[in-house]
Amino acid sequence: MSSTACFVIVSRNDSPIYESEVGTAPKKDEAAHLHQFILHASLDIVQDVVWNTNNMFLKVVDKFNDLLVSVYVTAGHTRLMLLHDSRNEDGIKNFFQEVHELYIKMLLNPLYVPGSRISSPFFDTRVRALARKYL
Repeated sequence: MSSTACFVIVSRNDSPIYESEVGTAPKKDEAAHLHQFILHASLDIVQDVVWNTNNMFLKVVDKFNDLLVSVYVTAGHTRLMLLHDSRNEDGIKNFFQEVHELYIKMLLNPLYVPGSRISSPFFDTRVRALARKYL
């Protein structure tokens, strides 16, 4: 069974610092643009929801057709956003928590400038491995 999943980390100033298509469905160029558009449109909803809860995992905040947007917000207001087409709340929560740990390790790297693009192949490999494990 193939699944669609697009994962993005958005900094506190609304710029994407990491993007990855982590689903098993075949990738199409126009689908990638649609995924980015849906996630970008969900940022306003995330801004509203984040002030109404104390939780870091906001669950599903938006949907478009059969695609759902789940969000995890860090203490520094960095948003981890996942566009997916399957209901797997526990797996998504575990995925977000482990990616958050990876992101913290990235922030502790003295060579990484906070808020800049994450281009580390190690980070990308680990995120994709976590996606295969949990999603």
